[in-house]
Amino acid sequence: MIKHAPLLLTLLRAGLAPVVVLLALFAPLPVAFAACLSLAAVSDYFDGAIARHLKIVTPGLRRLDSLADLLFFLAALFALWWLYPGVLADHAGALAVLIGLGLIRYAASYAKFGREASYHLWSSKLWGFALFLGFYSLLVLQSDGVWITLLIYSGILAALEDLAVTVVLREWRTDVPTLVHAWRWRQAGAAPGAIPRRSAKRTDGTSKPSSLR
Repeated sequence: MIKHAPLLLTLLRAGLAPVVVLLALFAPLPVAFAACLSLAAVSDYFDGAIARHLKIVTPGLRRLDSLADLLFFLAALFALWWLYPGVLADHAGALAVLIGLGLIRYAASYAKFGREASYHLWSSKLWGFALFLGFYSLLVLQSDGVWITLLIYSGILAALEDLAVTVVLREWRTDVPTLVHAWRWRQAGAAPGAIPRRSAKRTDGTSKPSSLR
């Protein structure tokens, strides 16, 4: 069962997304939001930690992790919009930039690699921490402070780095710590763990990844 723990934790976070939406619509209790946010944060940390410890990290699992993150983020953002529309209106311009960059980076990754980005950058991890603080401050503590601003602008910085990594990488891959790592891999000719999009035939009839051409 321990080998299934990363998947179950990821699915738990995805399953919490509709719970957050229902809470916002019908029972916006701070203690319930606190429980959902805490469970999401714990699952987000331990799904990757356990998978790395057991050495069962796969591209599919990392992509699912990114999808679960997105679903929970959208659900929490809906809760903020539904319960505190004035707060989001105060940050409408920056939020529009954040959402626009999110759409652009997904479109760029699909256009280049045929799949969504799943880099798990260090900047994205910091944004995840800022998300928890921002959502917790408003949904649980009902306080609009610096954490909402931090949530938005750290997300913009993470999205810009994500987009830059897509431009730099030659092949799709997961677990890219920073743009610097992506650039070094590009300079070296291939990214360790990259997933080639196509193969080239050698003269001996075998094939080699396009990243090694």
